[in-house]
Amino acid sequence: MSRLPVPTMPAPPVAVVGLGQLGGSLAAALVAAGRPVTGWDTDPAARDAAAARGVTVGRELSGVVVLATPLPVLATALEDLDVDDDATVTDLGSVKAPVLAALRERFGTRVVGGHPMCGTERSGHAATDPELFRGARWAVCLEADTQLPRWLRVAELALAVGAQVVPVTAAEHDAAVAAISHVPHLLAAALAAAAGDAGPLTLGLAAGSFASGTRVVGSDPAFVTAMVEGNAGPTAAALDAVRAQLDRPWPELVEAGHAVVTGRSAQRRTVRVPLDRAALLALGRAGGAVDRRLAAFVEGWVPAGA
Repeated sequence: MSRLPVPTMPAPPVAVVGLGQLGGSLAAALVAAGRPVTGWDTDPAARDAAAARGVTVGRELSGVVVLATPLPVLATALEDLDVDDDATVTDLGSVKAPVLAALRERFGTRVVGGHPMCGTERSGHAATDPELFRGARWAVCLEADTQLPRWLRVAELALAVGAQVVPVTAAEHDAAVAAISHVPHLLAAALAAAAGDAGPLTLGLAAGSFASGTRVVGSDPAFVTAMVEGNAGPTAAALDAVRAQLDRPWPELVEAGHAVVTGRSAQRRTVRVPLDRAALLALGRAGGAVDRRLAAFVEGWVPAGA
């Protein structure tokens, strides 16, 4: 996609479908930012909680429509709702390629995949936190046929709640999250199961390392299963890479892992990037993110050495 001038336009309304932790937090954060938000959830308690935070509850959706439902129902969550013919549809799912394929059967290139890298092991509308997205990376998919004005609408929504946007393709996203999210869930489950098999004494001695390594096991098992199975290919490949690391001599492995973690610099270099697909994706691939929109450019950062 070549560079394309995109005029600045009034921010569109937002509709959030699924008002659990992620959707409820997004709706609350957007209301706090002064954006008009419509919300819908099949759970009356979730609808009531969102309404109490200033969200308009309704089934007529326009502007940017955000799907924040569990992965197994993402593709069908809009079937009984009235979606405006020009609405941009995005989602918060932790897997992108299969979700985009399913949604595009109905909405075509109006779909822009998204995934905020935040959330906790808690779930449901009671876990709503309007500050959940502040400082978080938010992957926004930029495919070869993505309409740039729609991509920008989703990116601006993420920026409005304090997130930093990472331009990425769906395939790149799925490979990356397999390594840094999906495999860690499996490893955490394996650590917990192995310690449980070792008996009460082992669990009685468990402290910081075990707690850090198993924190995400508190997540809903159905959610985790849907996530790893929905991204089965990349997750299996990432798990094979971890197994290969474990076969290294232990001193070598410990040194290598230590070098990766301690070698990450907190220093950043500010960059301005034109509204061009290749340039935006290069920013994401360099480990950077967008944090501001500037007319025909976006401003962001990359690691100082990039």
